[in-house]
Amino acid sequence: MRSFVDRVAAITGAASGIGRALALELAAERCHLALSDVDERGLAETARLAGEHGVRVGTARIDVARRDEVHRWADVVAREHGRVNLIFNNAGVGLGATIEAMSYDDFEWLMGIDFWGVVHGTKAFLPHLKASGDGHVVNVSSIFGLVGIPTQGAYNAAKFAVRGFTEALREELDIVGVAVSATCVHPGGVKTNIAQMARLDPSIGDVTGGDMDAARAGFERVALTTPRAAARKILRGVRRKARRVLVGGDAYVVDLMQRLMPARYQLLVAAFSRRMGR
Repeated sequence: MRSFVDRVAAITGAASGIGRALALELAAERCHLALSDVDERGLAETARLAGEHGVRVGTARIDVARRDEVHRWADVVAREHGRVNLIFNNAGVGLGATIEAMSYDDFEWLMGIDFWGVVHGTKAFLPHLKASGDGHVVNVSSIFGLVGIPTQGAYNAAKFAVRGFTEALREELDIVGVAVSATCVHPGGVKTNIAQMARLDPSIGDVTGGDMDAARAGFERVALTTPRAAARKILRGVRRKARRVLVGGDAYVVDLMQRLMPARYQLLVAAFSRRMGR
């Protein structure tokens, strides 16, 4: 897919952050859009900004954790736009808690959005992508889908699962030879509101030595990549049918660390966390 002109892209989590940036970059390239989020106010603003490029933009309030909602949305998008070429499963939430203290309700909430949302979006849109004759699935994982991090056990579980799910999907698509591809995206620190909206448990202080406000501020300090830069990197990956897209310098560092020390990196992470805690 060398060009996005007159293609149709569906994006989840489009009210802000990477989702909004993807919508605006695609609209600038004359790609028509179907946008979803639970934040209706932010979604309307994204649609307004994207519509300034003269493309067709549709919006829907969709909870990606609800399978029926996602499948109905996919069918509506295909019917209203005539086809769907791309699905960006981008919606995500954060949860900070030790595994011991984490509640099952919080764990299931995160998995419903960060993992099952990706599954629902992929399965709902895949038949339509195949029917288009030129399709692409883009699933957003994280650098936490490459390495385990203290207090991020739930997020790690979801993002590792997205990685395995997407890599298996890409292999299956390669085998059957359909005109659909798949890419797994691993962003590092991107300046979005995910940290501010995350659910944080006081147990993070047992590991980090700081409180919840300090944890949010810490993420802000290391989030160096802008959503626009992230979106552009992702779209370059789609154009070249990349299997994996790393976003941000920190993502490359983490990827290299995992490759060089696939198990022993955990010692470095633990030592760093102890030092930060002190």
